Parts: sequence; C-alpha cells; structure tokens
Amino acid sequence: MSTTTSTSTPSTGTKYNLRNPLPLSAPQEQEVKKIFHKRVRAHCAEEIKAFAQCAVNRTITATWVCRDQRLTMNSCMLAHAKPEEEDRAREEWFATYEERRREKDEDLRKVEQRREEIIRMMREDEARSKAR
Repeated sequence: MSTTTSTSTPSTGTKYNLRNPLPLSAPQEQEVKKIFHKRVRAHCAEEIKAFAQCAVNRTITATWVCRDQRLTMNSCMLAHAKPEEEDRAREEWFATYEERRREKDEDLRKVEQRREEIIRMMREDEARSKAR
C-alpha cells in the first residue's frame, strides 16, 4: 500500500503530495484548521450536545454542575485531535482545492458580469437624460 497520495491539477500539472505537502500560507493553514476542528467536533457531536443541554440557562454554575459532561466532551475532543486527523483535514483541503478555485473563478465571473451590466445601465440612463 502506498503511503503517498498525490493529485494533479489539470491547468498547471502541479503534483501535490498529500502526506507531506508544500508549505501553505497562513490563510490556507487557517482553512485546514477549520476543517480539522469541524472533523473533531463531528466525532464528538453527542458529547458536545450533552454538555450544551446541561449548560442551558446556566452561566457560572455550568462549570461545576456540568463537570462530568464537560470532562467527557473534552476527553473526546482530545482523543480525536491527533496529528493523523490534522493530516486527513490537510488531505481534504488539497482534494477540494480545484473545486474551491473553480467556485472562486465562477464568483468573480458573476461579479464582473454584474459590473458590466451596471455600467451599461448607467450609460443608458445618461444617454436618456442627455436626450431630454
């Protein structure tokens, strides 16, 4: 079984090693961290829900009233917040890189179309006001 997984982008032909990728920028690392935390929270959803239900309508007292639920939730999150899970989050980030890039390009294209439409409408409005 191979330990390296790579993907290539059709436009650039760049290969990414998902196990030991190139250094990411700070915003890219933040995206990876978001995926990582989302995955950890998904593993511990039941424990988080139990703590949240216990903490409803409590402020300071939640610290000791919900101690068992809090400790259960924290131990679950610590058990799943391992470097392997962060590696999986990084792999997911790289696997969806092209999709996110396409979505961003599509959003930029839509903004440009709307900008051109607004400019056209403004010019038509100017032409009408000059014709009066």
